[in-house]
Amino acid sequence: MSMKKHNRLRTWIEIDKNAIAKNYRTFRRLIGKKVMLMTVVKSNAYGHNIHEFANEMEELGADWIGVDSVVEAIALRKDGVRIPILVLGFTLPALYADARKYGITLTISSFEHLKELLKLKPSKKLLRIHLKIDTGMHRQGFQILDATKLLEQISLSTPGIFLIEGMYTHFAEAKNPRSSDTTKRQIGEFEKWRVLFQDAGHNLIYHAAATGGAILYKQAHYDMVRIGIGSYGLWPSKESQHSSSQLIQLHPALTWKSLVGEVKDVTKGERVGYDFTQRLMRDSRLAVIPVGYWHGVPRLLSSRGRVLIHGKSAGIVGRISMDMIVVDITDIKGVKMGDEVVIIGKQVKQEISANELAEYSATTQYEIVTRINPLIKREYV
Repeated sequence: MSMKKHNRLRTWIEIDKNAIAKNYRTFRRLIGKKVMLMTVVKSNAYGHNIHEFANEMEELGADWIGVDSVVEAIALRKDGVRIPILVLGFTLPALYADARKYGITLTISSFEHLKELLKLKPSKKLLRIHLKIDTGMHRQGFQILDATKLLEQISLSTPGIFLIEGMYTHFAEAKNPRSSDTTKRQIGEFEKWRVLFQDAGHNLIYHAAATGGAILYKQAHYDMVRIGIGSYGLWPSKESQHSSSQLIQLHPALTWKSLVGEVKDVTKGERVGYDFTQRLMRDSRLAVIPVGYWHGVPRLLSSRGRVLIHGKSAGIVGRISMDMIVVDITDIKGVKMGDEVVIIGKQVKQEISANELAEYSATTQYEIVTRINPLIKREYV
């Protein structure tokens, strides 16, 4: 893409709709026809733009959408999303009535939440809830010792306030096949809850597996799986990729681009950037790219990361600044202002993955893509 098309953008993100569709079909085949698929679009759809991504998934046939907050859920309702939406994160009690108004399902994960829920006035329109169960990860959720008390409080609650629609848990290590013992223990704990509620007459949607669990633990598919990172064509871990890449193929949907803002020749021995952290070991041609850590380029990539220009690697020189980086283009011929730069994605035969940035930054690709500045324009192509 040339600067002529993007004469008003210094950096932008392209989202491949074909890749999104391929990933959706991959997980549909994996889970079979009887299991529902929830697409998780929290954190701005993992950096892919929550509004357009959720609409894409509804068009493709996703059964549910998972978000972090009621604010996200209401925004999607106003965008026209009509399929069920589950809020996975904490909801302020002041927003319970709004959730009921917009037909949004909430997670209830503690007795304090339940107490606040019961303060709602009875209505013909019930607030739908999913109970979050703590099977060992010890974040949100009721623990097994709470089960009897929870069933009692539910049975004594005022009619016309809420409907328990589902129950779910979250696995701590399902993305690593070498940690199967801990995941199987969590599945066993969840099974205890399932039996208790079924015996008490509750017919619920049970779900436990996110992307890693969906790939590695068929017995944890239950009634629905929650596909987050996999929907975007990214693996939840290197371990899951190594163990399952022959079973399924994932297609990264996101390409992050910028352009060359300036080219200059600098002599050997000169130092570059804040605090002069890198000295040039040869006469060099450098390019200045108008992106920095404000945009989401990790500062830990200073003097370590790279970008792609003309299909070749250009190493980052010196410190990453708030709004620009400097790269070495000495060995890349003909680079000029306006040439396209790839920060994440493919260019010609080269590719820079989000995982590569994560490894150099001592983090995960989850953090890399979710921390790309949401103000950067996303284009669905």
